[in-house]
Amino acid sequence: MPQLEGAAAYGVPRPLTPTDLALDGNEGPAPPAALLAELAHRDPALLRDYPRAAHRALEAQIAARRGLDPARVLVTAGGDDALDRACRSVLGPGRTLLFPSPSFEMLARYARLTGAEVREIPWPEGPYPTERVLAAVDERTGMIAVVSPNNPTGAVARAEDLRRLCERAPHALVLLDLAYAEFAEQDALEPIALSLPNALVVRTLSKAYGLAGLRVGYALGPERVIAWMRAAGAPYPVAGPSLALAGAWLERAGPALERHVAHVRRARTRLASLLERLGSRPLPSQANFVLAHFAHARWVHEALAGLGIAVRRFPGRTGLEHALRISIPASEDEQRRLEAALTTVLAPEALLFDMDGVLADVAGSYREAIRRTAAAFGLSVPPEAIEAEKARGDANNDWVLTHRLLARAGIERPLEEVVRVFERHYQGEGEQPGLWRTERLLFDRPLLERLRARLRLGIVTGRPRRDAERFLHTHGIAPLFDALVCMEDTARPKPDPAPLRLALERLGLRHAWFVGDTVDDVRAARAAGLLPLGFAPPGADLARLQTHLAAAGAARTLTEPTQIEELLP
Repeated sequence: MPQLEGAAAYGVPRPLTPTDLALDGNEGPAPPAALLAELAHRDPALLRDYPRAAHRALEAQIAARRGLDPARVLVTAGGDDALDRACRSVLGPGRTLLFPSPSFEMLARYARLTGAEVREIPWPEGPYPTERVLAAVDERTGMIAVVSPNNPTGAVARAEDLRRLCERAPHALVLLDLAYAEFAEQDALEPIALSLPNALVVRTLSKAYGLAGLRVGYALGPERVIAWMRAAGAPYPVAGPSLALAGAWLERAGPALERHVAHVRRARTRLASLLERLGSRPLPSQANFVLAHFAHARWVHEALAGLGIAVRRFPGRTGLEHALRISIPASEDEQRRLEAALTTVLAPEALLFDMDGVLADVAGSYREAIRRTAAAFGLSVPPEAIEAEKARGDANNDWVLTHRLLARAGIERPLEEVVRVFERHYQGEGEQPGLWRTERLLFDRPLLERLRARLRLGIVTGRPRRDAERFLHTHGIAPLFDALVCMEDTARPKPDPAPLRLALERLGLRHAWFVGDTVDDVRAARAAGLLPLGFAPPGADLARLQTHLAAAGAARTLTEPTQIEELLP
């Protein structure tokens, strides 16, 4: 089909880093688990029969709540299905959708699938662009879109806007998408729309009601438009169990809905204020999200993912290149987590480093000591085997790592003996110089001085204190660091977050970034609430290391030390 030429399926850009707090989809709070128990008491015919009666029942229930004739209500597979049916009802080749943009992108997509032209009218922020829309109305106009609150900006239209559009374009359908209307300070557009002869209202149970998984929405409008829409789609668009649960929740969701809406209104004010203090530009919002413009939106998106939080980015969307949309979390605990993460990303107080493989090039020291120690017991260990072990995690202590490699090869030796041999190679013995002498500084002193002028610096390493302090003094950088946490300082090494938390405690700070080169570093930072950054030391298999670190939670992997300066706000 020409309409599908070059088109791609709808998708939300996802970070490579795993996340556990989804703030990129605007879903509502989960309903109580008891709601699912409704299905246990239903007749099994609910699963066997086509849901004709269930559809009619839910449409009658929605109509009764509004004092409407059920013929003016159509239950659909989410609000999306209603938008699609509306477009197929009134649009086609030679017809035009007037689409204030940016707005909900699926509406424009549905219009184009009919062969209609989409005429975009800028609406970056502020009041609905009524005058510009009216100036674009002509005899080809088949539909005018009004998404209020608008997705993704959160801006709203007024009742007067709606009336003027309907009066000036009586031959067009004015589609009013109220997916987020419950969160607006004044949800007054629906009654006005239902009194107008060419307005259609679309609503959903996916947002404020928290039932996105059920895929239930509905349209309210003139009987003739609803009849067109019934004919424009499948006869049974929503499954019987979804209809049953939606009807049950509509009956008793009132108190929970009121509490959630009140929480969202308070929380979005807090979020907007915080974003402004942190240097971004949030737009006024009446929805359950805030859209904000950032100097480096892609980095903020990645950094929040590094802290386990997914927010919405809009690559390729005109006017949204530097914007992120952040859904309001459903709970106070999640709200505090979001606020802490944003502060960590945009206003860090400290920068912490792992030592081995980050500050110190240890390819010829610790890595070589592993190989020589293993060889002393008859085991040849190639460099890639060491890197593979580091990538598995729980490999922060090189003594223990060497002992593990030997045991895996069937060579059983006491750990104390392995440590003695390892230390002979690393520290040196007799005329044999210690491998520590090969170590060089990867972050040079001028760079560290520049970083120190902006932030407090600290080190969290699995090295013994003697080795760590010797490296710092040898390279003349000890005075630049305000905290040094070593092997002896905690019984729980990385990937446990304890060493990083101890460093923050010693600094007296809360918000910091941590640079490490192993999955243990990344996991420890993430668990401690520090922004985890990977670092690829010289000679590393970059593609493999980036994959491992991203899977562990690294926001980004640096390939050059100076890249840290580019990321700092």
